[in-house]
Amino acid sequence: MTLELRGVTRVVEGQVHVHPTDLVLEKGTMNVLLGPTTSGKTSLMRLMAGLDAPSAGQVIWEGADVTGKRVQDRGVAMVYQQFINYPSMSVYDNIASPMRLLGLPKDQIDARVRETAGLMKLDGMLDRRPLELSGGQQQRCALARALVKNAGLVLLDEPLANLDYKLREELRVEIPRIFEASGSIFVYATTEPEEALLLGGNVATLWEGRITQFGPTPQVYRRPVDATTARVFSDPPMNFLPISKQGSRLAFGDGQGAEANGSLAALPDGRYTAGFRANHLEILQHAPDALNFTATLTVTELTGSETFVHLDHHGERWVGLVHGVHDLRIGESLGVWLDPRHVYVFGEDGGLVAPASYALAA
Repeated sequence: MTLELRGVTRVVEGQVHVHPTDLVLEKGTMNVLLGPTTSGKTSLMRLMAGLDAPSAGQVIWEGADVTGKRVQDRGVAMVYQQFINYPSMSVYDNIASPMRLLGLPKDQIDARVRETAGLMKLDGMLDRRPLELSGGQQQRCALARALVKNAGLVLLDEPLANLDYKLREELRVEIPRIFEASGSIFVYATTEPEEALLLGGNVATLWEGRITQFGPTPQVYRRPVDATTARVFSDPPMNFLPISKQGSRLAFGDGQGAEANGSLAALPDGRYTAGFRANHLEILQHAPDALNFTATLTVTELTGSETFVHLDHHGERWVGLVHGVHDLRIGESLGVWLDPRHVYVFGEDGGLVAPASYALAA
């Protein structure tokens, strides 16, 4: 069982929503579409489902061309962030409705409804109508109805966005277990890199209607093929800094330099861009060979035991995530440190020329 997109594009009134895309998804896999709003995640899922027709290209399902086939005939289940339920039906009947259309036996329907309702924490609400539920409960009802269909392709478009934190964390753990048991192809859209990492499986990073990279989630996170992918798969987005290489040295600005060791030693002399994630920027030096920069503090955000520090480094906007709550003043000059082992190096075309040392060891 595979879903294959061959040169699929989507153009609406002259505006390209999806650039030519080739993608193969295998049976029993979790596949995360990761990208910011308007990057093309929902457009791509609608093409997979058959809700929209591609402007060019083919959609191949189990070896057959289904490009012009109706969504009703494809065996697809889809859940949106904006949940859809039947308001005149009870929660029980909402969940049972797909199985009744398939003509399944009553006892099998009842067992599956109650099992799925228990998973979604809806087992005490089966007699209620959707409008008697909270927004999060209504979304759980819609999600349960999709899961009981045992569809070959399950499309989840930011399905947990409206749920409270505790339930969202529980379902992030349960959804991979559900898909493994079903053997279906799961496609899950999100804007959150952390969610992609928690779900595991494969990830496709999207930017302005293009898939920039597709592969096993840890691999894409540790070794992004270019600066765009690194930006998408970092929260906050990856920080960047122009650098240059001369001989055996890398110059980072502010008079900072480092030896070009490992894969960096073979780089030709020239100009590059260094990239580093927020959690690798420190305001207290830890690594003995850390690079030290001076930046102006523009904003601080407390997140309980951690602090986001927004910095201006000669016009470059950086964000650091540091442990603890710190007494910092907006507008002050702040010394920050960066372990060179956590630095990615990108070429002038944006392509990755050297991953971070920690990524090589992972």
